[in-house]
Amino acid sequence: MARKPVSPTAETAAPPSDPRKRAIEALMRLSADRAWSEIELGDIATEAGLPLSGLRSLFPSKLAMLGGLTRLVDDAVLAGSSDDLAGEPIRERLFDLVMRRLDALAPYKAGLRRIMPVIRRDPLTLAALNRGAVNSWRYMLASAGIPTEDALGGLRVQGAVLLMARVGETWLGDDEPELSRTMARLDRELKTAGAIMARIEDVHRLTAPLRGMARALCSGKRPHIRRRERSDERPRGGDAEDYVPAI
Repeated sequence: MARKPVSPTAETAAPPSDPRKRAIEALMRLSADRAWSEIELGDIATEAGLPLSGLRSLFPSKLAMLGGLTRLVDDAVLAGSSDDLAGEPIRERLFDLVMRRLDALAPYKAGLRRIMPVIRRDPLTLAALNRGAVNSWRYMLASAGIPTEDALGGLRVQGAVLLMARVGETWLGDDEPELSRTMARLDRELKTAGAIMARIEDVHRLTAPLRGMARALCSGKRPHIRRRERSDERPRGGDAEDYVPAI
C-alpha cells in the first residue's frame, strides 16, 4: 500500500533555534537513557541549553512537553498533507495518516519506548494526554476530508485516538525497516474500526425519527403527526366519495 513519508520542508520545519523544539527534543534524548522519574526540569534545561526560567516560560511540566511533541508531529503531518488521496476510500486515507504520523514520531522512538509504559500506569496522565490526542486527531481527520463536526464526529475522533494508541504499541516494538508488523496491525485495526462505525452509522440512521420525537417532547412541543382532518365542507356540486380532505 503506497504512502508518502513525512518530509518537512525548510519552510515548515522548526528552526534549530526554536526553544520549544529544543526543550522537547532535550526531554526525548534524556528519556532514551533515563527513567521518566529521574529526569528533572533542571536536566532538561541544561540539555536544551536554556535557563531554567526560560524553560518555565515555555512549559509548566514534562507532561506539557509531551503535549508539545504532539504539536510538532501535527505540524509535520499537516504540512505534508496533499490531495493525492482525496478520492480514495476512508480506510486508505486513515492508513496513510497513521503511517505518516509514525514517520514523524520515528526520531523520538527510543524515548517513547521508555516513557509510554510509565504513562500507561497513570490514569490521570493518560486522561490528560487523551485530551491532547483528541484535539490532534480532529485536525488529522479534517486534513483527510473525514467529517468531525457532525453528530458522529466525536466518535470518529475518539476512535482514531484509540486506533493510533493500539497501533503505536506494536510500532514501539517493531524494529523492521519496512514496519511490516506495524502495518499488519494497522490493517487489522482499520477493518475492526470500519465494521464498528458501519454499525453505529446504521443505528444512528434508523433511530433518527425517535430522536426527533424525543427532542420535540423535551421541548414541550407535540410531535408533528401527519393525519387526515375531517371536514363537513364539500365542494359545491360534489359527492362525498369525490371529496379529498386536506392533509
